[in-house]
Amino acid sequence: MGVAFRELIFDLAAIVEDAHHDQNVLDRVMRLGERSLGALGLTLGELADGDAPGSRIVAATGASSWALGRPIGADVVKASLQPSPAPYPIELDILEDLAIAQLKALGIGSIQVYPIYIHGRAALILAAFFAEGAALDADQTAVMKLVAACIGYLYRRETPEHAARGIDERELFMAVTSHELRTPVTVIKGYAETLRDHWDRLTEPQRIESARVIGQRATELARMVDRLLEASTASEAISSRIAPFDLLESLRKAAADLPGYLRKRLHMKLPPQLPPALGYRSGLASVVVELVTNAHKYSPGSGPIVLSADSDGRTVFFRVADRGIGIPADRAPNTFERFWQGEAGDDRRYGGAGLGLFLVRKTIERQNGWVSLRPRDGGGTVAEVRLPRGDIGVGEA
Repeated sequence: MGVAFRELIFDLAAIVEDAHHDQNVLDRVMRLGERSLGALGLTLGELADGDAPGSRIVAATGASSWALGRPIGADVVKASLQPSPAPYPIELDILEDLAIAQLKALGIGSIQVYPIYIHGRAALILAAFFAEGAALDADQTAVMKLVAACIGYLYRRETPEHAARGIDERELFMAVTSHELRTPVTVIKGYAETLRDHWDRLTEPQRIESARVIGQRATELARMVDRLLEASTASEAISSRIAPFDLLESLRKAAADLPGYLRKRLHMKLPPQLPPALGYRSGLASVVVELVTNAHKYSPGSGPIVLSADSDGRTVFFRVADRGIGIPADRAPNTFERFWQGEAGDDRRYGGAGLGLFLVRKTIERQNGWVSLRPRDGGGTVAEVRLPRGDIGVGEA
């Protein structure tokens, strides 16, 4: 096929230039690649480190859109990482039966893959979907490599510094955890020692206030420990509990269980019904608590915090929106960034090391979903959680 490479390069350059201000940059690159290749669809898979589970589809277009958020099996990863200087085909029969049926129902009979290496390791897999028996010509091969190079550039630019330095995620998790746990423990210890050493000199209101602070911090500590235990649960155990569930019912229950000061600020804008979500129902409550607490923390005053939900053809999602301090556009997470990075640094105006948001990310990604953070029109921040739909059947996109 003939490809207008000059126009393609100009279009890719324009997309890259807008990357800091466009939340849909990856989607634009993928759709441009799909059109230029003449493909039925494209997917981008993000690979977990080493042999760890958690590889998943993070972007999908066209006829392959149904795959967004779905896990990538170990056999598919292995087949997609063969040493090759150019894209190459993989056999459909290594996929799960449902995926094979889905692809065939959509007229897809050929998959071409190309791994993308970031900081020396295979981090992504770009896959193009074609009709039965299709093979790439020289122009299509060049297009796929060019699109992969563009995605790799964007990903490298947004990859966290700790990843570039090769810091293991477990080490980062332990460092953040120890920092975050230290705060409530220190406060509890300080007030307890004050009561013990100065009981006779304290007034009754001072004693009551000290006891109140100890109780409040102990509650925070207990909630934090619960989240840590949830995040440390083996991935296999989480996977075994993933099933379709009613997101609206779970959101209403989580909202009802919020502390009173949070319920007063929460405005719920939920539709009458939604398709089922595919995920781990029990883990949702801690996610809602963390996002609403975070919105309260960064939006001082009594302004409303809005909880809404909706769905599209591929996912079911909910949003927590506030009118707080907001987040600069150049720091807003997009497809490449992770939610828990948003408040990095030592010069922040608010306490905490971001453990809660780190655990939100871990909890949702282990259910093949994802979390994003972006500025809200008119000021403030929107946190969005997406999970795969639990009712996607063969032939649906």
